[in-house]
Parts: sequence; C-alpha cells; structure tokens
Amino acid sequence: MRLSPFALASVLLIAGATSVSAASSEADFKAAYAAAEAANKEAGALRNQWTVTAAALAAAKKAADSGDFDKAVAQSKEAEALAKASIFQASSEKEAWKALEIK
Repeated sequence: MRLSPFALASVLLIAGATSVSAASSEADFKAAYAAAEAANKEAGALRNQWTVTAAALAAAKKAADSGDFDKAVAQSKEAEALAKASIFQASSEKEAWKALEIK
C-alpha cells in the first residue's frame, strides 16, 4: 500500500490545525521540542528524515531563543507532525515495494 499525496497532505493539515490556546511557556516549548526531536530521531533510525523537519526544528529553536514561546511551540508541533509523517511513510513503503515487484 503506497501513501497517497492526499493522505500525507491530510495528516499534515490536521496536525497544523491544532493550535495553542493559551500563552506558552518555556516549559511548554521544551516539552514540545523534546517530542519533536524524539520523533525526528525515530525517523532517522528508519533512514527517512525529511529536511523540512530539520528546518521546523531550527525555526522553533530560533523562536524560543527570541522569547516567542507561542511560535516556538507551534513550530515544534509542526516538526513533530512532519517527523511522524516521515515515519508513517517509511513504514508504509517498507512493504509497498513488494506490490511493484515483477513476478
């Protein structure tokens, strides 16, 4: 089973639709960033890290360094969603190639 672009876009849109309702703190950022890093590390173990995930992590760190924790948390959550999407892609394509093999 191959992941369709529509399914991937849906995952990313749903993940991006979640928003932070209250002002975020440094602790909120650290928790969100740690979750994103863990997901990105898992994607790395599957040899399927996306460059956009690294960019989102860098943007989160930059926002936190400037004291904008709302933006930092949002960027961290986006990075986590991207990493999870890359994990999903790696998992789904692990077996999908068999359907394409000439028999």
